[in-house]
This record gives sequence, C-alpha cells and structure tokens, in this order.
Amino acid sequence: MVVFTIATDAQEIPPIQIFTPQDYGAEDQNWAIDQSLDNYIYVTNNKGLLEYNGASWTLYNAPNSGILRSVRIVGDKIYTGGYMDFGFWTKNEQGRLVYSSLVKHKDLSIKVEEDFWGIINIEGYVLFQSFEKIYIYNIAEDSFDIIHSDSRINKMFNVNGSIYFQKTDLGIYRIENGEQTLVSSSEIIKRKEVVNIFKSNSGLLFLTKEDGFFDLTNGEIHPWNQDLNNLLKGFSIYSSARLNDESFVLGTIANGMLHVDKNGKLLLQINQSYGLSNNTVLSLMDDSFGNIWLGLDNGINVVNLNSPYKVYTDKQGVLGTVYASAKTDNYLYLGTNQGLFYKLIDTNDQFKFIEGTKGQVWSLAIVQSTLFCGHDKGTFIINGTQAKKISSEIGTWGVKEVKGFPNLLVQGNYKGLNVLERVDDAWRYRNKIEGFNTSSRYFEFVNSNELLVNHEHKGVFKIKVDADFRKVIDYSKLPISKGDKSSIATYNNRILYNYEEGVFGYDSTSETFVKDTVLSKLLSGENYFSGKLLSDSNGKKLWGFSKDAIIYVEPGKLSSEPLVNLVPISSEVRKSKTAFENIHDLSNNNYLIGTTEGYLIIDLNKLELKALDINLNRVGFGKHPDELFPSDLVKPELFSNKNNNIKFQYSVTNFSKFATTSYQYRLIGLYDNWSNWSLSSEVVFKNLTHGDYTFEARARSNGMMSNNVLSYSFTIEKPWYIKPLAIVSYFIFAILFIYILYYFNRKHYKKQQQKLIANKERELKLEQLENQRQLIQIKNKNLQQNIDNKSRELGMATMNLVKRNELLNNIKSELSKSKSLNDVNKVVKRINSSINDTNDWELFEEAFNNVDKDFMKKIKAIHPSITPNDLRLCAYLRLNLSSKEIAPLFNISHKSVEVKRYRLRKKMGLDHEQSLSNYIIEL
Repeated sequence: MVVFTIATDAQEIPPIQIFTPQDYGAEDQNWAIDQSLDNYIYVTNNKGLLEYNGASWTLYNAPNSGILRSVRIVGDKIYTGGYMDFGFWTKNEQGRLVYSSLVKHKDLSIKVEEDFWGIINIEGYVLFQSFEKIYIYNIAEDSFDIIHSDSRINKMFNVNGSIYFQKTDLGIYRIENGEQTLVSSSEIIKRKEVVNIFKSNSGLLFLTKEDGFFDLTNGEIHPWNQDLNNLLKGFSIYSSARLNDESFVLGTIANGMLHVDKNGKLLLQINQSYGLSNNTVLSLMDDSFGNIWLGLDNGINVVNLNSPYKVYTDKQGVLGTVYASAKTDNYLYLGTNQGLFYKLIDTNDQFKFIEGTKGQVWSLAIVQSTLFCGHDKGTFIINGTQAKKISSEIGTWGVKEVKGFPNLLVQGNYKGLNVLERVDDAWRYRNKIEGFNTSSRYFEFVNSNELLVNHEHKGVFKIKVDADFRKVIDYSKLPISKGDKSSIATYNNRILYNYEEGVFGYDSTSETFVKDTVLSKLLSGENYFSGKLLSDSNGKKLWGFSKDAIIYVEPGKLSSEPLVNLVPISSEVRKSKTAFENIHDLSNNNYLIGTTEGYLIIDLNKLELKALDINLNRVGFGKHPDELFPSDLVKPELFSNKNNNIKFQYSVTNFSKFATTSYQYRLIGLYDNWSNWSLSSEVVFKNLTHGDYTFEARARSNGMMSNNVLSYSFTIEKPWYIKPLAIVSYFIFAILFIYILYYFNRKHYKKQQQKLIANKERELKLEQLENQRQLIQIKNKNLQQNIDNKSRELGMATMNLVKRNELLNNIKSELSKSKSLNDVNKVVKRINSSINDTNDWELFEEAFNNVDKDFMKKIKAIHPSITPNDLRLCAYLRLNLSSKEIAPLFNISHKSVEVKRYRLRKKMGLDHEQSLSNYIIEL
C-alpha cells in the first residue's frame, strides 16, 4: 500500500512578496520601516536609507557610513537615527533625498558608539531614543530637551499620545511635561524586556520579549491571555504592531511572524517554511493598504494580509499540478497529476492520498450527491476517504446528467462517450455510445438526445444519439473553426464556444455560432490565453481566463444584461495549467483555483478594485543616455540642444504580490499616440530634435486605470546655428560674402579676358599648324595614290608577263610539232631563254617591293627556311594569283605549282584546313 502525506500543515497563507538584498541593492539587515504620505516606503538598512516607490528601489547611503536603525516620517521630512547621528531627509527639486544632521546642527554631545534605535513624533515634537538618552526635538523652536537614564532604555512607545519607555530593572516610565514619571515598578514586569505597549480596555497592555502579554489595570499587572502566553513561551518577540482591527502582528527572532486577533487567538503563523525569506523579523509596519512590511535579518518581505487571495503552495511536490477540486460537507478534495488527495474542511491538516487513485485525475464532479472522479485509469466514486472504481474505460474527462433521465449519466472519455447507469442506488458502467470515437473532453447537451462535442484539433461536432443512448444516429461537423485550447460550456441555458477568435453562442435554429461581442472583447486577440470556460455548479457564474485577468460573468441585478467582472490576476502570477484551468465554489463567494504549485483561494467579498495614482519619480537628461543628470520635477525645463537624451521614471504604489501594473506613455510633439502597455516603469527618448514637448504617462493596476495622467512639459533649445543671433550673423556674413564674391568675380573676369586673348592667339597658331597638317595629309594622299597607281601598274605588268610567257609557251608548243627540228630547236632555245630570263623577275621584285616593301622581310623573318623560289611564289600568292596564273611565270605546269604550294605549306607549318593564300595575304 502506498500512502502519500505532506510533511507540513496545509496552511493557506496570504501572498508574500519578497525583496532580496540583490533586489534593493543594499545589505541584508533592515531595522525600521515607515510610509510617507505619498505611500512610498522607507527602510533603514545597514547600508543607509532605502526608498521604494512601488516599481524600483533607491539607496541613500548613511551620512557617516554607519548603520541606520530607525525611521519616522513627519510631514515632508523623513527622520532617521543611526550610529552616533540623527537628522532628517527632504526631497529636493529633482526628487532626490538630501540629509540634514540635527546632531551637527545643534552640536549635541553624543557618546561614543551611541546608536539611536527609536523615533516617535507627537504634538510638534520628535523624540530620538538611544540606550542612554531620549532627545526631545521641538520642531517649531528648533531646540532640544534631553532625558537621561542611568539604566538602559530598551525602547520607547507611543500609546494614544503618551510616551512610555522601560528602564531595565527599574520599571515603566511615562514622559509628562518633558519629565519622566514612574508608571509601574512591579517585579512582574520590570525584569522582563518589554517590546511594545498597547492601550487596553482597562489600562495598558505590555508585550514582553519572551513571556507574552501582561495587562496593567489599577496598578496591578497580571497575564492577559494565559493560553496565548503559553503559546508564546517558545518564542522570542522582537517587533510588533497593532492593526486597525485591533489584532496584533508579532515579529520573532527565529519563528517568523505571528498574527493574533484582539482576543489573543492565533490566526496565522508564517515562517520560512511558508515563504518568508528569513525567520528573524527585526521590524514590521502595516501600510495604508493593509499590507504588513517585514524588515528581516536577510531581506524585506511584504505580507498582503488583507489580500482577497490566499495561497497554498505544495513545497514538497507531493500534490503536483491541481487539475480539479471538490468540496463535501467534511472534506476538501484535490485531483492532481499525482492522484486524488483530501483534508478535513476548515483545518490546516495535511493533505492525504486516497489509495488506489495514483495517476492523473482529470475531473471531480458532484452529481446527485455522489462525487465522481474522472481518472486516466477510469471512473471512480469517492465516498469519504475511499475510492471505488466503477469503470475501467480509460481516460474519463467529465460526467454530466441527462435531462429527463435521472438514472443515466453521460461521460466523455478518450474514445468518445460512455453511459453510466444507477441500479439499486449504485452507479455502474453501462455501455459505450457506438458510432463516435473522437476524444470528448468538452460536451454539452442541446437537448436530451443531441450533444455538441468539442475537440480542439478537429472542431465542434453535433451528435444525435438514439433514445436508449447506445449508438450515434447521426453526427456532423459544425461550420466554425477549430481552435487550440478551445472549449464549450453552458451558461444561462446557452452553449458557448471559446477559442482565439472569440466567444460564440450556439443558435440551435440555424445550427450556427454567433459571436458574443462583450465576452469576445475580453477573451480574444491580445487578451487570449486559454479558451477554457467554466460554469458554477449552481450556474450563476461563468468563468474565463485571459492573459491579464480572470473574468467572471453573472446575471445583471437590474437588467437582463449580464455583469462582467474582472479578477486582476495575470496568467504569470496565477500559475494555472493552461487550458486545464479549474475553479471550485467553496461557498460565501470563496473560490479555489488550481495551480501548478497548489492552489489559490479568492474571496470575492474582499476584492476591491481601486484606482491608484501614478507618480513621476525621476527625470534625467544628458548628452549620452547612460550619463544623465537629474532634472527639476516641478518647473518646466529648458534643455540645451546637446542634452537631448531624456529619461523618465514613474511608478504606482501598489504593493500586492498578485497585482500587475502596466504603463503607457506618449511624448506629445513626437509621438502623439499612446504606446503599447508595458511592465517597464521607465522610458528613454534619445537624440530628440529641438522643440516643445509634453511627456504623459498613465498606468493600469488591478485592471483599473490610474486616477491621474502625469504630465511633464519641457523644451529642447534650438542648436546655436539656427538661433536669432546666428541668423543675423548669417545675414552679415552673406552680405560680406556677396561683396567678396563680386570682388573676386570681377578680378576673375579680367583674368578670363586676358586668357581669352591668349587663347585666340594660341588658336591662330593652332590653325596654322592645322593647315600645315592638312597639307601634309594631302601630300600623303598623293603619295598613296602614287602607290596605288604603282600597284595597278605592277598588276598590269604581272599580267602582261603572264600573258607573254603563255604566248611564248604556246609558240613553243606549236614549234615543237614542226618537222624541221633544227630550226625549231633554235627558236625553242631562244624562247626558253626569254621565259627564264631573270631580268623579268628582278623587275617584278623591284616593283613588288615598291608596293609592299616590308612583305619580303617580314615573311623571311617568320619563316627563315624558305628559299628565293618560295619567296617568289609568296609574292605571286600575295597578289592573289591562282595556280594557273602562276604556272607560266615559273614556266612549269599547273600541277607543279600545286606541288610548290604544298611544300611551302609544310615549311610554314600550316594546318590542312588553313588557306595558304589567305595566310600570306593577311601577313
């Protein structure tokens, strides 16, 4: 058998806000706390004086680097006492505190190592208490009276306008007319250390450090409440306060904080196990909002004692995330991912595990006086501290009654819908409704045989079942988008579907969904966080969950329009399991909300939404955003153009842990529209241009807009170069510049005139040179024409030579056919001699060189291996003569010319595809 228990009591405590030394930027110990008229909090610390404005902490170092022990605010002055000094702080025009020492001002004689542990203000006087003296400062006359003591003065107390103090081992004294008067020297009290004195119905009530409360009536001292004193025997009380309801808050040395009602009944004990950051309470103070501020040996805590919220935190992790809750006459049940747990109602008993329910609990529902538990393993009926499993169909989401069928229940599970039946006053599993196998976490009845089922990834289905609830006759998907984290719920006889696009009401006539504009505005768009909708068991309230609040709707009192209410607790603070939010009505407008760490209890009777003020704390300006100087907070500032980086810091004094304060701002003159809401309480405007500006900021706290809109107007000067003096200077400089320009232009044009004359002379010379150049061109043109003529003559001579040799060859051929060989041979010899006459070639070569004189040298340089005959062939090819035309010039056959050409190609190394004639012509 496995049994889970929680090691500590299941105490539901008010929210506690924790500030560590790292948060407030000072040392750990905090000795006294007070609140100003503008609700700022001031704490004396080992390092100095701390100021908290609701958004940020500021540390003012102690004037002599000593520890500050006490603080009291009187009007606009903050009086502090510490190591060998006491005085007051005032705010300057920049919102910074400035210290003035009364010890140095009056040249008071302070003992070495003298500390000032208490300050009280009364009737125009401020009293400063050390262990040896009480200094009485007359504010109006700026003078001091001093009460000396040979015995140690532990503390002094203001009881309804009378000042009391205790001298160790001597008794209780009262100050009257500036003198000390003995009140009681009873042995019962004089040897006990008194930590506070209160007014009682019959006299005085003394709170001692270790022995509890004692009542002084008619000079007799006796224990006030023996049961309470017995309880306090184990505690060492160091600090205390009486609240407006006459209850007491006690701070202990090692056991945290106690809250005791006016009759001495212990209401609450909070220590480090329940959320305090330290068990030693050095100082405490109840502020104007009903919060209890604790100055601890390590940090500062704020207990929201009057908060509408109470918190149970599962520090050991035994419970896990709470998915469901239920309450019977005797027990409170929590269904979690670890199983089902219970405790007795209205006790601080520990939660205990119900055997057999280990695992994920999805739902708890009381139907017809029976508590049903929907579980990952099936369905259970819970009777007291016992669980009975009635169905093994895994994954029960929820259980609902069927109108007109009191003995039937429909339950949604992982694979559709099941039916439970009551037989002989006992519930049992009857059947699965066949024909629909989609997970049915959310379902609502349209009528006794028609249901709407929502699946966040598949959409909304309308299902019609038969009369016996055994099978689905028909089902269809309705025309509305599916939605992540969506759900459906019935409220005020209306089925509502909620997803990120809004809240839609089902119209059974048209079988469509119609948007609810009022609820959609609160639960869609930027406000959308979860589509979970929950209706009270009595149907009076509908709950929804937005990003910044919990919304609940209830019927209107004077009209048919529903009332929409906000519980201003954000998703980050409430820590619910998204899309599995759960709320249970505990009665008397108290509601339990399951979280990932336990649960919250909201008392709607205490929920008061009050608009607060937004305060301007600092204005900084400078050349660089990281190096700013304080500015006057009251008078409009005129900033130089270089100091155009402006920083604003503002705050709302809301000290509730569960409150979320967000801010909007605008800078009229630059951004006339409001910014988006932001949690940041400061803004920096960089590199502003010159002009007039008005900065405005407003806040939203607890869902309420701030009472005021803070406003700060300022001007950034024009840069020096556009100021009136600069403009006059520009005018003078412009006139001077025009004159100088005229002077130099005139001088320039004279130079230009001289240059023009020189240029004309140069142009004439250039024209002469151009004429000479043109004459040379004409001569060159004539020479070129001569060359062209020579070329034509060369061509004609070559053709004549070709024709002559052809004629001679023809004659030679004819003569060779003659019979008279001797005569013919003579003639042939003479013809051969004429054909082979080298004089013809020499004449041709000279003419060719006249036309193309570089060709022979060039081709010889490129191809040094060619012979004179090859050069001759090249010359003919250069003239673009064909082989047939070349053959007579060599007195050879046409084929022999082709052979010569082939050999020449090889010498030149030409490719087969490359033309020899083209190659030679292109050289």
